[in-house]
Amino acid sequence: MLQRGTRIAVDIGGTFTDIVLQRADGTLVSAKRLTTHGAPEEAVLQGIDNLLNETTTAATEVSAVVHGTTLATNALIERKGAKTALITTRGFRDTLEIAHEHRFDVSDLYMKRPEPLVPRALRFEVVERLAADGSVLTPLDPRSLEELLPQLDAQGITSVAIGFLHSYVNGEHERQAAELLRRARPGLSITLSHEVCPEIREYERLSTACANAYVQPTIARYLQRLDRGLRQRGIAGQTLLMMSNGGLTSLEQACRFPVLLVESGPAGGAVFAAHIAREAGIAEAIAFDMGGTTAKVVFIDDGVPQYGRELEVARAYRFLKGSGMPLRIPVVDMVEIGAGGGSLAKRNALGLIDVGPESSGSEPGPACYARGGELPAITDADLLLGKIDVARFAGGKIALSRDNAVRALQTHLSDDSDCDGLQAAMAMVEVVDENMTNAARVHATDRGLTIEGRTLIAFGGAAPMHAARVAQKLGIDRVIIPKGAGVGSAHGFLLAPLACEVVKTQLLALEAFSADRVNAIFGQLYQQAKATLAAGSQDESALHQEHTVYMRYRGQGHEIPVRLSGKKRYEDRDAAWLTARFEEEYSRHFHRTIPGMQVECLTWGLRLSLATDAPQAPAIPNHDPYTPSPQGEQTLVDLATLSAQRAGIYLREELRIGARLLGPAVIAESETNTVVPQGFSVTLSRQQHLVLQAHREEK
Repeated sequence: MLQRGTRIAVDIGGTFTDIVLQRADGTLVSAKRLTTHGAPEEAVLQGIDNLLNETTTAATEVSAVVHGTTLATNALIERKGAKTALITTRGFRDTLEIAHEHRFDVSDLYMKRPEPLVPRALRFEVVERLAADGSVLTPLDPRSLEELLPQLDAQGITSVAIGFLHSYVNGEHERQAAELLRRARPGLSITLSHEVCPEIREYERLSTACANAYVQPTIARYLQRLDRGLRQRGIAGQTLLMMSNGGLTSLEQACRFPVLLVESGPAGGAVFAAHIAREAGIAEAIAFDMGGTTAKVVFIDDGVPQYGRELEVARAYRFLKGSGMPLRIPVVDMVEIGAGGGSLAKRNALGLIDVGPESSGSEPGPACYARGGELPAITDADLLLGKIDVARFAGGKIALSRDNAVRALQTHLSDDSDCDGLQAAMAMVEVVDENMTNAARVHATDRGLTIEGRTLIAFGGAAPMHAARVAQKLGIDRVIIPKGAGVGSAHGFLLAPLACEVVKTQLLALEAFSADRVNAIFGQLYQQAKATLAAGSQDESALHQEHTVYMRYRGQGHEIPVRLSGKKRYEDRDAAWLTARFEEEYSRHFHRTIPGMQVECLTWGLRLSLATDAPQAPAIPNHDPYTPSPQGEQTLVDLATLSAQRAGIYLREELRIGARLLGPAVIAESETNTVVPQGFSVTLSRQQHLVLQAHREEK
């Protein structure tokens, strides 16, 4: 188990930096600060200082700081990384542009592919060649590499990705090239494709290696500054980083492979929502995370989020696969769109309102923050629609200006009849809610999942204000707003295990299944993962391993993941069991199987984890149901009925277990506001979660 004690979780978002302090007895204290984009560690360290002072906690009591960040994602999206070169096998420098040789939108005559992260002028070739089985056809020629050094110097290259053909089978040539470069240019950051992505498929492997090299210097410098700041404050505990697969890794591994952090914040939210689902006994759930910049949707079945091994960053076409930058890394399978509290609205060429993906961020922020923002953001619209309790927004630390919000909407969106900007605000929020709803529908369809009957678990600073309307659009009747929802991802960091996920591509037809061969593959992967987790525990009984095999019918170009829970060793007779598991999963995806087709395994994966010894919060006894009294009233616009209604304002901190009330209502807390529209009731559960229930009219 990871060390118990006082721990701190930090989640840096595009608008807010969330910080949660968990004491050894399980109690939690949290805070939000505006993100300091120029030096992100400033908001983190200032926030930690404030929480330690407020709770009279000594820095020496902190056993671990768990951190997740969007910095790697933002660097890739905004193209603000290091000047990077790619060194590859002679004849293959154009792989990044050739990609899959297909059009991701066949109906768009003006379709443009995303520009490669490394332009052609910075892609270099060397003499070497491996066969598909890893045998050497042409040895690496050191002179061809040495001849590149003046060009790297002339171009000001600070980071290099090395990706040779078939290196996922044999990485020796990449290691030789890296050693030569390190001797000749010690200051270069170097990424080897077979280390960051040891899998078949050359385009995805090179894209992932380039992305890692591109963000490595920036992320490594930031993490080192942060770690230095923590040490200067007397915090000597571990600094752990949240990865995209929902597990934690060491600072050293994060500096080496920062691409694994791309979806770290959202992954923490998925861990948080999965914990809530298990706690409440919910078999099928949807995690809905909406912060200041983006919204994320994750499907959770039997208390486990959906996982995958690929994602795309910076899609040019929001829902079209192939329009972004592919990364082949272990990741919580989610859909993410530019829809958050800071998302900006504008009118398009047809005069219709579009929202996002551009965001006001924290600098200057939405217009109502009165920090210089002039464009209308979703937070401005939410304010005008009555979804926000102004007095308690961000714990009273940010004074919202309704006049600024009205001015922004009037100037950029409203027509002459919309004198108070209310119609434009309604349109903005309906557009963003529909965008999020559509993203969930598309994600479910792509993965063969159903939405009906699920529970929506909503968290993040903006999600509780939009969750009920999104649920209405999806046909969902129950919504849970967890305790600590406003900093949900940071809560998830404290629940996440130390974990490592490793893979190996090795083709094996099930008709030639060999248990000895399979056990040898997983044994090798286990030793590799265990070495990575050496900082956590040497007690093998505390380590939990999960196996996944990526399988397909022979002749297919892509495979599906098949999870093999409960297995550590295999027997020859397991070939029939594997076939049945594959057909079960294939049928779930495509609603059919293909009789008579041979099945083969392509890639083998192992996830090794070390659970967090997290303290349990004290149990709270049940209370009799009661109706709380409001602390005030304000006008709330109901978008389902397009009507303005008087809604009571309730303080979440004053609600007791058993509280029950009917919408319309606004439940305020320092980090978010929960909107309960007409047609919903809300109760406070024993776990102190708000449970919204829709009441459908009988026909």
